[in-house]
Amino acid sequence: MATTIERLSHTELLRVRAELAEVLLDAVRGGSSLGFLLPFTAHEATAWWTALAPDVAAGRLAVWVARDGGAVVGTVGLAHPGKPNGRHRAEVVKLIVHRRARGRGLGRALLAAVEHAAAEAGITLLHLDTQTGSPAERLYRTAGWIPVGVVPDYAADTDGVLRAATFFYKALVPGAAPAAGLSPGRPRRGPVGQGSGAPDMTTGRPDHRCGGGGGP
Repeated sequence: MATTIERLSHTELLRVRAELAEVLLDAVRGGSSLGFLLPFTAHEATAWWTALAPDVAAGRLAVWVARDGGAVVGTVGLAHPGKPNGRHRAEVVKLIVHRRARGRGLGRALLAAVEHAAAEAGITLLHLDTQTGSPAERLYRTAGWIPVGVVPDYAADTDGVLRAATFFYKALVPGAAPAAGLSPGRPRRGPVGQGSGAPDMTTGRPDHRCGGGGGP
């Protein structure tokens, strides 16, 4: 069965929250800086996803998943600021691929999906941050994102050690055509192309807050 990328409604998110929790749990246990500290449990991961459903329902957050054979193996989010003067921008949050599904270009495909959906929605600026020196940083650089700078000791890793973060932005063309096989901006299912060998895991800020200045 082909790998697909699909945008979730809030009810769909709740239906697959256990699978999303497994993807998040795998990432944190693998050392990815996603805002959580070890020990981290399946219950905590499931509760975190459950708490996001109202934001998805209200349109403050959009969530996509990558499926392989029907199983969720990756995810990415797009957080919209709540301030009227920031409606042109959004933040890419929690781009994660399960370790068993890496090396096949899913991280890059999820990133492309969220970029095209944002452009179709009229968003002209995306931003994010990631742990400096991580595979995520290399992915963003090769995907055309512009580094703004590095903040030292920005967030703790899973072991509680403070690490630097690199901040990125990407300008978008409103209404840009989606990539082949993707239909961003609405619930969708489309085939994902062959992997490019680029890193599949990106890391983000400690928590998801949907207001201005919020993190993943």
